[in-house]
Amino acid sequence: MHTLYFDLRDTKGQQKLIEDNISAAAKLLRDGALVAIPTETVYGLGANGLDGAAVRRIFEAKGRPQDNPLILHLTGPQWLPRYCRDIPPMAYVLARKFWPGPLTMILKRGDLVPDETTAGLDTVGVRCPNHPVTLAIIREAGVPIAAPSANLSGRPSCTSAADVIEDMDGKIEGVVDGGPCAVGVESTILDLTGDQPRLLRPGGLPVEELERLIGPIAVDKAVTGTLAEGERPRAPGMKYRHYAPKAPVTVVTGAPAKSAREIRRQVGPSSGVICFDEYTGLFTGQVVRAIGPVEDKLAQAQRVFEALRSFDSSAVTEIYAQCPDGQGLGMAVGNRLKKAAGFHVVEADSEKIVLGLTGGTGAGKSSALAVIQKLGGTVLDCDRVYHKMLAENEEMQKAVGRTFPGVFRPDGSLDRRKLGQEVFMKKEQLEKLNAIVYHFLVPEIEKQLNATADGIYAVDAINLLESGLDQVCDRTVAITSPTELRVRRIMARDRITEQYARMRITAQKPDEYYRSKCSCELNNDADTAEEFQAAAKRFFSRLIRSVREEKQNRTL
Repeated sequence: MHTLYFDLRDTKGQQKLIEDNISAAAKLLRDGALVAIPTETVYGLGANGLDGAAVRRIFEAKGRPQDNPLILHLTGPQWLPRYCRDIPPMAYVLARKFWPGPLTMILKRGDLVPDETTAGLDTVGVRCPNHPVTLAIIREAGVPIAAPSANLSGRPSCTSAADVIEDMDGKIEGVVDGGPCAVGVESTILDLTGDQPRLLRPGGLPVEELERLIGPIAVDKAVTGTLAEGERPRAPGMKYRHYAPKAPVTVVTGAPAKSAREIRRQVGPSSGVICFDEYTGLFTGQVVRAIGPVEDKLAQAQRVFEALRSFDSSAVTEIYAQCPDGQGLGMAVGNRLKKAAGFHVVEADSEKIVLGLTGGTGAGKSSALAVIQKLGGTVLDCDRVYHKMLAENEEMQKAVGRTFPGVFRPDGSLDRRKLGQEVFMKKEQLEKLNAIVYHFLVPEIEKQLNATADGIYAVDAINLLESGLDQVCDRTVAITSPTELRVRRIMARDRITEQYARMRITAQKPDEYYRSKCSCELNNDADTAEEFQAAAKRFFSRLIRSVREEKQNRTL
């Protein structure tokens, strides 16, 4: 089967030819054919999204797993009621702000959408692409276009018509050439079917822009890792290995200079390298693909798939890739690289050691932190950071104010008593507050750690595990202690009755919770503070030495 090629780049002013090609492509789609279409993100492999037989051909042409749902491409929010149901008001707020653009929303599926498009789910992904050619084709066709990326399944996505022809020539009926893609990575996918918006895939719309409009967004575990065996993906790109060239990929994270040096240390004669422009000079003799300057995330997004694809025409046997930080489009670029690597990630050598301490009140956490400071460490007090952010961070204040109206006084100051009354007697309200706190606190602690010099750092957080801050730590330490000792310490420290001390302990999680979830345990069963401090000094000295040796061994 020969693939028709439509060049719709208006370089010669041939408007009539362009209009004829749009009509021809639209007719092919209406008739059940497959046509690759340009978007601002990547090229999509399109079919009539309401035609189950046509949609099945997408899966056949790509070799795509049948449980991997597709996205419906529309011309605007006016189409939503036709193909979705129970549409939340937030969907229209987002569409007015970000459509046309690289935002896909997961909504409840309407009756017209076939199982083939949604992989049998009761939800459907919808977006309005920001490309005049494709919008014109959808309008002309009069039907929504189901379109995953126009590459063979598992390969890097296509950002030019030439890429599409390389993968799909003879397998589909048409390719529409609308020029190179302006963004270069797929759309951001946001699930709006739950209690809180959830990021299922980072993409061409940075999550920070979404949060400025709608507040905190939860991040699905599939963004940072793989789904469990048998777990169904709720959106494209969540489950299977994607974007992979033929040679295996290793992603190296960390500060750019350190990750570049780590790659330089590991490369062999047949290694390929993806790196930032500033570091190409380190890799003389290697096959190198530069993806843009360190600070230019848009350039990195535009070039990352082209870089990955290019190695298939080379003789490299392995690829090392520098990973941008997670800010802005960097989250999407890093996600694509890590998926290409099957999440085989190496952290660049660092002399920074981060310990996370947690445990119930009265166990001795403050004494343990004091010991770390005597060993030369620096403590990051998460409670102090939280209160500072609550007083100074406008985005956090807006999020709290939206969820708990009236807790800020007319002068803008927080009424802590009123907020306490709102949350501490109502579990569900406390969970809402915690979700907001964790959302803002974790990136701030990460930012502070990234800005520090090498050394020893202790993250002090009673909710270390619940917030996800344990993920930034080399080791997490549960500070535990027998209940009777904790009761006596709390009574003496806070000058409260035994009954009240026991009530406070009972209201907290048991030691077994911390013991089972932390890397290691420091049990405070000492009779005096001096005895515990001596034991803690021995414990942390050994722990720091162990982490340092492990980091050194990883670089040998």
